[in-house]
Amino acid sequence: MEDVNDEKTYFKPFSERLTLGITRVLESLPGVLDVRFVEKEPAEKRCLLSWEQKNNCILPEDLKDFYLTTDGFTLTWSSKLENEPVPVGCMLINSLAKLRLLVRSNIYSLPSAPTLADLDFKDEFEGSEQREEPHFDSRSRIFELDHCGGNGRVCLVYKDCAPDVVAEQSEIWLLDRSLYWHFLTSSFTAYYRLMITHLGLPEWQYTFTPYGPSPQAKQWSSLYQPLTFHVNSGMPSETFLNKLDPDKAFRGKTKPPAPKKKQPSQMPSSGGPAKGRGSRAGKA
Repeated sequence: MEDVNDEKTYFKPFSERLTLGITRVLESLPGVLDVRFVEKEPAEKRCLLSWEQKNNCILPEDLKDFYLTTDGFTLTWSSKLENEPVPVGCMLINSLAKLRLLVRSNIYSLPSAPTLADLDFKDEFEGSEQREEPHFDSRSRIFELDHCGGNGRVCLVYKDCAPDVVAEQSEIWLLDRSLYWHFLTSSFTAYYRLMITHLGLPEWQYTFTPYGPSPQAKQWSSLYQPLTFHVNSGMPSETFLNKLDPDKAFRGKTKPPAPKKKQPSQMPSSGGPAKGRGSRAGKA
């Protein structure tokens, strides 16, 4: 029993460092339950070399270090809704064995069927002022890091590839369900930090797109990550902050002076009117 306890004590700091302490943060949030982190064994170095030779690509150093630490990453959590757990957050990095080329649907294997490469026609008409997007043909090599629960694909992308040339430079891109590309980060480390910061909330990658997440995903974000949600929403931050006037808020309450009573106009004494009436009667 002591050996088991020692083993758990040894692996706990490791999991804390790997998850950047996000498990404790999630467990402290109201309504969050069933936080699960799946610990995985490190990938073997020979497997990394085999992957690079097979795909003719060099893995970035930070991604190599990640796989030499853990062969993939999975952290999920749920929220209590009407006394029942509802799956909400999911942080996922595919294992090395699942880091495969972006597959095509079987429909594209039919004779004279359109291919994904046909979508690259827009590059001939649009300007190249923005960052060059990945291509579905041999100019790019695309590997899936996260399937995003069916809401898109986060991909490790090598651009400007040439046949029989080892690709070295890579970036992280999001391929949405409409097969449009959106740049996320230039390194795996930056993407990993973004994933942790956004708590793996549904469709969090879509905050980096012009149209953003769905209304339901925005509700989860506003509930569990209000600050980041408002900043990424593209709206001025002042609209979400209380405008505080110290001169008014912190001024001591003073009793307002009593309003001065209006002085009545001079009126004749009670006998005046009678005298007046009497004098008029005498004159009459």
